[in-house]
Amino acid sequence: MQRQKKKVTVLTGAGMSAESGLRTFRDAGGLWENYSIEEVATPMAWQRNPQLVLDFYNQRRRDVLKAQPNEGHKALVRLESAYEVTIITQNIDDLHERAGSSRVIHLHGEILKARSTKDERLLYEWTTDLHIGDCCELGSQLRPHVVWFYEPVPMMEVAERVVAAADIFIIVGTSLQVYPAAGLIYAARPNIPKYLVDPMPPESPWLHDVQFLQETASRGLPKLVDQMLNAQ
Repeated sequence: MQRQKKKVTVLTGAGMSAESGLRTFRDAGGLWENYSIEEVATPMAWQRNPQLVLDFYNQRRRDVLKAQPNEGHKALVRLESAYEVTIITQNIDDLHERAGSSRVIHLHGEILKARSTKDERLLYEWTTDLHIGDCCELGSQLRPHVVWFYEPVPMMEVAERVVAAADIFIIVGTSLQVYPAAGLIYAARPNIPKYLVDPMPPESPWLHDVQFLQETASRGLPKLVDQMLNAQ
């Protein structure tokens, strides 16, 4: 009788993709130094200046298309050989999928998709620039399929259930400052192994039972994955 695989849930943030050349928002030289949140990442910004918002996300889409998965992404694929791995990502890129991960939940949407402004269920694969005048089948303007500040996070309840069912919880490349995603750590059962891989792990009394690997994703994750595979 085949032994059931343990469930590993991985929460990834901007640091996961930084080594693939995708700039983060919080670091020096990050995206928010050139744009304010209010200008490009809120429903109000879209109403006020949709062209600026489209320009911003068109550049993000071009950056994603040029990027390649790094050793951290690839390590998580290797982990599937011995564990049931589900990735919950705050990133809007598709690097986890391109690396070969089979279960990926996108909390904040996907830049390589566009959606109707009239019916958000109308989704379209989108790998070129999005323009004013690009419309859905209902005739409404398309927008990037991303979750902006002040918008609900539709996949949050699904993510909470996945974290609650995990036997092992891994956090990679996130400051745990952006909610509601940062609150997912509280959904994890208290007695399971928890790891945080980040060169600058956050300081919080709530992380007392977390094992820190103070390294980047591309260096720390392969080591952690090797350790977990050897333990099987």
